[in-house]
Amino acid sequence: MIEIRRSQDRGHAQHGWLDSFHSFSFADYQDPAHMGFGPLRVINEDRVQPGRGFGTHSHRDMEIISYVLEGGLAHKDSMGNGSVIRPGDVQRMSAGTGVAHSEYNASDREGVHFLQIWIEPRERGIRPSYEEKRFDDASKRGRLRLIASADGRDGSVTIHQDASLYAALVDGDESVEFEQQPGRRAYVHVIRGEVEVNGQPLGAGDAIKLANESRVRIGRGKNAEVLLFDLA
Repeated sequence: MIEIRRSQDRGHAQHGWLDSFHSFSFADYQDPAHMGFGPLRVINEDRVQPGRGFGTHSHRDMEIISYVLEGGLAHKDSMGNGSVIRPGDVQRMSAGTGVAHSEYNASDREGVHFLQIWIEPRERGIRPSYEEKRFDDASKRGRLRLIASADGRDGSVTIHQDASLYAALVDGDESVEFEQQPGRRAYVHVIRGEVEVNGQPLGAGDAIKLANESRVRIGRGKNAEVLLFDLA
């Protein structure tokens, strides 16, 4: 099974200070046909104006991953964590029994562009926790770099779900291939550029769902950055 989700078909919210695209149902955008894919529940592509952001608010029972594309994102939470994450950084927050946090543009002059990803945990009511790691471009160039996993292998951040998240940079003759295990599914989200996934041409903001495919092949890239989710 291969199903393409085009960028222009995503939900869109424009709040002045925030320009947000929703790959799956979120807030005022509700589409029964796009409620998630397995445990993958949210991919929001957010652009936040200088000096603005999301004030303190609460979450529970969700694995929240932030992936910054441009600028700096200032994070504070009720666990006492505070930092500015920038391109190459991956932040993971397990909300568990409940956590309050804020996310602001760290600059008063430039915008911040990032993805916020929600993955449903395999177990509810866990103790909240936080983790942040850096993955430079060289580690993603022409290869799938594991950035999040259930066991934290290869230096990835640890999420509480049977899911793995990879990032790759693909350009020109570069290509990457992922062997999909029986009974699992893959979701590929194109962050920027152009690329082909199993022969299907995709552009920035496009995504593709794959099930019962033995391999996921990503190539013919033009300055492409992609995320690949391996899901139960």
